[in-house]
Amino acid sequence: MAWFSRKDKNISPDVVKKDIPGGLWSKCPSCSEIQYKPELEKNSYVCQHCQHHFRMTPEIYFDLLIDSASKKDLFTEISSTDTLDFVAEKKYSDQLKKAIEKTGKSDAISCAEGKINGKKVVLGVMNFSFIGGSMGSAVGEIISRCIDMAGKNKLPFILICSSGGARMQESALSLMQLAKTSSKLARFHRNGGLYIPLLTDPTTGGVTASFGMLGDVILAEPGALIGFAGPRVIKQTIGENLPEGFQTSEFLLEKGFVDHIVTRDEMKSKISSIIDFFS
Repeated sequence: MAWFSRKDKNISPDVVKKDIPGGLWSKCPSCSEIQYKPELEKNSYVCQHCQHHFRMTPEIYFDLLIDSASKKDLFTEISSTDTLDFVAEKKYSDQLKKAIEKTGKSDAISCAEGKINGKKVVLGVMNFSFIGGSMGSAVGEIISRCIDMAGKNKLPFILICSSGGARMQESALSLMQLAKTSSKLARFHRNGGLYIPLLTDPTTGGVTASFGMLGDVILAEPGALIGFAGPRVIKQTIGENLPEGFQTSEFLLEKGFVDHIVTRDEMKSKISSIIDFFS
């Protein structure tokens, strides 16, 4: 005889388990806490537990920095082309098409003219969602035009960087943008222009080797990965263990490669204060 008895529960077949809507939760890559996305958005995509700064789209940065009703989009018609008919696992032309459909942008950077606390600026924001924020000929051309426009109108140029580096699908055409943007910035600087790059996670490769590190004042978000080659490549090359926190914005601040680390709640006021100081 069984020592327990089991009774069938009176469960109605009409009862349907409620589904939790998808896409409402996000896991913090730093502390692994589950974040409710609407609350995360209210907090400018900063984790309330560990202050990790999530990656953001250009639109959110524009909303965060530019005064309302002052934004005017620039150079939206410029996009890359598959000049080399590059084919790897995928055709480059197909990658471009997919990235444009995914982001709704013509390439990996969006630019606008607007005001930050009443001060007119030219602001560019790189988009990591567009082929890893890689720098191709279109990105270089857009940045160059922004520099020219800022110089002509005596405006500060602010650039929020987020990139995996030069776009290999464009080969030397991409690498040429390092020299192109650097020479434009040198002329802009000689003529008294103010350039402020803000490095976000990640800023690597050719972007770090060119316009990312050529600012009058270099800002960075907390915990951002910043460097040229990745830590694994460097470790294999030099055959030594790397310091703890290597290539984070805090490490670079300690070594003098970055001037200030700014959180998103103070970003607008900090940039505004720098513009006031130099003007």
